[in-house]
Amino acid sequence: MTETLAVRLAISLGIGLLIGVERERRKGTGGGRAPAGIRTFALAALAGGISLAFGGEAVLVATALVIGALATIGYGRSRSRDPGLTTEVALVTTVLLGALAVREPGLASGLAVGVVILLAARSRLHRFVRRVLTEQELHDALVFAAAALVILPLTPDHPVGPLGVLNPRTVWRLALLFMAISGAGYVSLRALGPGIGLALSGFISGFVSSSATIGAMGARAKENPSLRPAAVAGAVLSTVATVAQMVALLAATSPATLSAMRRPLLFAGLAAVAYALVFAIRGARQKVARADHRGRPLRLWTSLVFAAAISAATLVSAATQEWLGARGLLVAAAFAGLADTHAAAIAVASLVATGKLDPSAAVLPILAGLTSNTLTKTVVAAVSGDRAYALEIIPGLLAVIGAAWASLLLS
Repeated sequence: MTETLAVRLAISLGIGLLIGVERERRKGTGGGRAPAGIRTFALAALAGGISLAFGGEAVLVATALVIGALATIGYGRSRSRDPGLTTEVALVTTVLLGALAVREPGLASGLAVGVVILLAARSRLHRFVRRVLTEQELHDALVFAAAALVILPLTPDHPVGPLGVLNPRTVWRLALLFMAISGAGYVSLRALGPGIGLALSGFISGFVSSSATIGAMGARAKENPSLRPAAVAGAVLSTVATVAQMVALLAATSPATLSAMRRPLLFAGLAAVAYALVFAIRGARQKVARADHRGRPLRLWTSLVFAAAISAATLVSAATQEWLGARGLLVAAAFAGLADTHAAAIAVASLVATGKLDPSAAVLPILAGLTSNTLTKTVVAAVSGDRAYALEIIPGLLAVIGAAWASLLLS
């Protein structure tokens, strides 16, 4: 026990040294230097650890108050030169981290690293907030934070409405998902440019939701028509992620079903990649002024429309399955695909895995789900983007599903 405590107190001391090294570099020299450096931070962290280990929470509170008072006095003497409170707050935080290391050394060490990164990134953070971040971006970030941290926890988390398939919290998560994908595309756009940024963002976001990605890209293209080729590339690449995810899920659920679906999935994936590359190259060659990369990172109204559309598709799918039951597997899979093509495929593959369905008989229901999901994506593309975006993305979607069906004719 004593040996374990010694190790944890050593971690407390290490945390203080780690934070103190960063603060020492900011301390300055001469008579105008800051009052706390590496030794002060190391002793503060060790004091926090010793207080909790031998005196408990009451002694730790007293220690934190004393060090906080000393930090306040130091601030009073140096505020004319440096009006910031970063060092003083960091000192009290170091005391608490030193105490936390006695009980949760791993967590305390991780938090200490995070604190050091935050302190060391001072100049970059200030430059980002003052020169890079726009007022509109800040506004939208606050809207997203409120939607995720305030509204989401207050949303009812139980089924409501007919058939009991619509969960308000799930619906709101869909809206948040759309906003998150839109924001990720915006960040990629500004960081990498339209040609690479939107295409890469679309592919990665497709693993979360291809329909949401298509909607977010459509909104981006509608806002800035010059970005349309890159947005179309990102939207079509999201279908590549859909196919890749389908392969992984079928492999985990029923390898026999994956074997039966290998040609349709291969043809669909190749068609999606080929179509997306055409627009990715066009987007990369198109010169867009840096100012044109800006815009609205998030679109609350469009996100709500998307969530409502997916909820409607879910309701129709559930009503159809309730009506047909197990008798209409093909139709039920098609209606299930309106909301989520992966759910429909897994349901069919599960029947194969349990021996209730032959692998060859699973191909048509899964393709029916993919086809109906393509219908959902075309509706989302038409609603979220402008006419030009729809005319460019919809042929790509049809080519992907058409290639999947065409593979059956060649088999």
